[in-house]
Amino acid sequence: MGERAARGRRTSGRTGARSAAALAALLALGACAGGPGGSGGDVAPREQAEQRVAAGEPPLVEPPRSASPVDPGATGGRGDPDAPDPQDLEDLAALAEGEARAQERRVPAFDGPVLGGDISWPQCPRGLGIPEKRTLGLPPPLPEARYVVIGLTNGPGFVANPCLADQVAESRERGLLVSAYAVSSFPSAAEQDTHGADGPYPAGSRLGRLANTGYQQARYNVASMRAAGLETPVVWIDVEPVPDFEWSSDPTANAAVVQGVARGYTDAGYRIGVYSTPLLWEQVVGPLELGLPEWRAAGQTSRAEAASRCGDDWVIQGGEAVMGQWVEASRDQNVTCGDVHLDLGRWFHRY
Repeated sequence: MGERAARGRRTSGRTGARSAAALAALLALGACAGGPGGSGGDVAPREQAEQRVAAGEPPLVEPPRSASPVDPGATGGRGDPDAPDPQDLEDLAALAEGEARAQERRVPAFDGPVLGGDISWPQCPRGLGIPEKRTLGLPPPLPEARYVVIGLTNGPGFVANPCLADQVAESRERGLLVSAYAVSSFPSAAEQDTHGADGPYPAGSRLGRLANTGYQQARYNVASMRAAGLETPVVWIDVEPVPDFEWSSDPTANAAVVQGVARGYTDAGYRIGVYSTPLLWEQVVGPLELGLPEWRAAGQTSRAEAASRCGDDWVIQGGEAVMGQWVEASRDQNVTCGDVHLDLGRWFHRY
């Protein structure tokens, strides 16, 4: 609320500045045309005005004088060739306003590691979601959190977070920086039948059909984001075991799904990263290395442990460490790694 009000005050300030500029331009035109303080026409002598006031008569008010006639063809239809073009003034004002809005959305740099959180279906009000993943009503990010990563799914692929739009609105209201993540899962036989031929991969092989189905998981999540008004520069691909929706026992087949998911996001214009741990990643997709940025999980530990996983001994699939996550007091909490705090705009959107 505070940020919205401040934005309103800033907008009012810009509007006032434009009005002042326009008024100044009009006054300048008036001066050229013989208005107050100008030199373009006769003004009633002061003595005459004083005599009328002394006699109880109203002072004479002359109608405004127009500028000297000018050939419209020589000035593009404007009467005064030196007067500013109203369209130019409008364009300049629009540019200034656009720059001010861009400045408001620019993500600030912070002095050190930055605290944030992540939320998804567990933080929705109790009783929502699919039977296998009923929502839990867990608490939102801490008051001191500066950013939030919002989950798009209610467990497996092709099932949306049931309160995604509300979480986006609440995060926006709090003034949190925002990005997104989504759980990937092994598709069911029915999902493969529906989506296996719909994508950029050859549908004549099992791996191609799996990759296409992964591709459509990503596109489903992109549609969910857009419907909820969630803007983000990056989508984190969550790769870990999904209870009740297990991955297959074939890491190569699982890797095909994940590669399809990755391409689905990049084809939609998003940058991507990976959320996992080295052990979970290997269990699901084997030796697959994508070299993507990494969000590294630490489980029920501490901020210190999450920060320690930013080091080179916790590499998941060959990418740079961006955040470490841990769970404390029923909250998923996160801390940025290294110098990431200097460029948070690369990872988060500011409304």
